[in-house]
Amino acid sequence: MSVSRHLESRVRDYLRIFPAVALIGPRQVGKTTLARSVAQVGESEDAGGIYLDLENPADLEKLDDPGGYLSRHRGRLVVLDEIHRKPALFEILRGVIDERVRRGEQSGQFLLLGSASIDLLRQAGESLAGRLGTVELGPFDLTEFPNPPSRVWVRGGFPRSLLAASDRDSAIWRANFIDTYLQREIPQFGPRIPRETLRRFWTMLAHDQGTPCNTARLGRSLAVDAKTVARYLDLLVDLLLVRRLPPFHANVAKRLVKSPKIYVRDSGLVHTLLRLDDEEAVLGHPVAGFSWEGFVIENVLHCVPERTEASFYGTATKVEVDLVLEMPNGQRWAIEIKRGLATMDRALRIAFDDIQPDRAIVVHGREGRFPKGGGVEAMDVNALLADLRALA
Repeated sequence: MSVSRHLESRVRDYLRIFPAVALIGPRQVGKTTLARSVAQVGESEDAGGIYLDLENPADLEKLDDPGGYLSRHRGRLVVLDEIHRKPALFEILRGVIDERVRRGEQSGQFLLLGSASIDLLRQAGESLAGRLGTVELGPFDLTEFPNPPSRVWVRGGFPRSLLAASDRDSAIWRANFIDTYLQREIPQFGPRIPRETLRRFWTMLAHDQGTPCNTARLGRSLAVDAKTVARYLDLLVDLLLVRRLPPFHANVAKRLVKSPKIYVRDSGLVHTLLRLDDEEAVLGHPVAGFSWEGFVIENVLHCVPERTEASFYGTATKVEVDLVLEMPNGQRWAIEIKRGLATMDRALRIAFDDIQPDRAIVVHGREGRFPKGGGVEAMDVNALLADLRALA
């Protein structure tokens, strides 16, 4: 089954602007499929792009003389997958790009794929500053896979999980995905961490989905100090598996929450870490509301205009709004997320008054949109995503 990715147009746009583009995202999220489509790999032996997987020894051998190889394919888009495996390439790419720019070839030369944001961007930033644009590809969102939201929520957005023949097959795929990251992927990018310790930590984050980060409490549970917990968390954030949502800083005379909220980014991984294999199991677990909240937030952040800043609003007295969006056009949207009915209480009204948004929205778990009074709108998640896509 082929599913169109709406970020394909952004990748093409960035290739028009930059000599090189980094496409980052977790493994198995569809980076290679998207890159091959953009580069038109395989359409003709003498036309289209070149795809090299640097985990493939045969492709890696082609780059024994990278300067000579890239010169032979001048004028064609070269896709370099898992480029962090050959970090010396970054310096060579800088020279090749600069030489081509001097000849008037300004854009669309290289598409670099990587699974870890900090590792790829650090290496690329040191060598390709000013020459590189970055696009982050996440799992499928509801605009790309417009099935009932409950299916995408329960299974998550990784293509093989979402498109599996059954919930059982989907759960087995996700369990193996987690094991692969613990055994193979994470040790590549960070200091040696015992696999079971990291599994426990990742599972604890799933239990704490959507709550402010408390490194001291997590450290006590793992018998490590808060700095070690912060290091574990940094690693999962850099691997694009966990999101840190910062607090909103408003000019109000109230004591605001200062710790970021933590979300395991894919809802399907949340459910698998907690051994919840189908919708009935998810709905019967206390994490259901927080899992839905994280799912909606990830979908929203896939669809917002570029350069949008996201945060949450919270005070010491539990006056909260789940998501605040500062748009590049200057608009501010405040979004509260409910899994059931679009209820409004006094604390939420106070939060909206504190934030003074251009749009105050309550996302509910039913279908349709309607006013809630006082300038507050209620709508389902698909309606919200449609409004956001209209801005992009």
